[in-house]
Amino acid sequence: MKIAFVGKGGSGKTTLASLFIRHLTANEAPVIAVDADINQHLGAALGLDEEQTAALPAMGAHLPLIKEYLRGTNQRITSADSMIKTTPPGEGSRLLRVRESNPVYEACARTVRLDDGDIDLMATGPFTESDLGVACYHSKVGAVELFLNHLIDGPDEYVVVDMTAGSDSFASGMFTRFDMTFLVVEPTRKGVSVYRQYKEYARDFGIALNVVGNKVQAQDDVDFLQDEVGDDLLVTVGHSNWVRSMEKGRPAPFELLEAENRVALQVLEDAAEDSYANRDWERYTRQMVHFHLRNAESWGNAKTGGDLAAQVDPAFVLREDAAVPQPS
Repeated sequence: MKIAFVGKGGSGKTTLASLFIRHLTANEAPVIAVDADINQHLGAALGLDEEQTAALPAMGAHLPLIKEYLRGTNQRITSADSMIKTTPPGEGSRLLRVRESNPVYEACARTVRLDDGDIDLMATGPFTESDLGVACYHSKVGAVELFLNHLIDGPDEYVVVDMTAGSDSFASGMFTRFDMTFLVVEPTRKGVSVYRQYKEYARDFGIALNVVGNKVQAQDDVDFLQDEVGDDLLVTVGHSNWVRSMEKGRPAPFELLEAENRVALQVLEDAAEDSYANRDWERYTRQMVHFHLRNAESWGNAKTGGDLAAQVDPAFVLREDAAVPQPS
């Protein structure tokens, strides 16, 4: 299952993503966590110190390796350099599984030990001095999009992505890559305005969107969210002394997280599992191709000097039973 956490900056999306990851691990689910926000906070929320967080390999820095590996023997892709962030897989492309060893994971993933098991953590990488005034950060996030485009995941395994804050999550087709998107909303007018933006973006693409009300202090906050977002409100989360201790660098065992917050996390997991019944690989592939063609026409062809529409394999549909070519 591919799960996204989105929301405006400061809404608590990273904290909730980290709690959900811990909850899944406690339930013995295999998890790949991806920090797709340029403001890299997911590692710290999962208990890494500053040095460990800084040492995480940047997916953006390994983009040539990622492209070369995923290209495989796909004859429609003339070179790894011709691949852009939206390039879809086709016959001969190498596909990724959650539970496997491959050069992409070896280069970009690091194991993080939590109270109840291990997860693999991947990160886009932060801005560097060379990026300032030169490169758009979407080129870094593009490594995540390529990863998701070539990923095959099943119902009992999770890829949890902490997305870029605000409406930038919709700056490319990556927002269509998920089985479930959890939108973290505070009970404020600004929080609700972000919800309305997301709702508008998601409507035309059949995005499964659920609102998680965060920083809820009283019933009046719940009532406000229910009035403003209606049936999209899945669950609310209030103050957590456990989270406060974690943010001070004094984490307690995860089993001591407040009972009401454990219940809320289970609601998220149940919603994610229920969404699997609506998974449509053909639609998923169509949307992948749709955004690739848009990107090719708007900038990709000019950047690479080729016709990137030719990279589309019209007979290919990404499926769970797709064969995964391995390196020779």
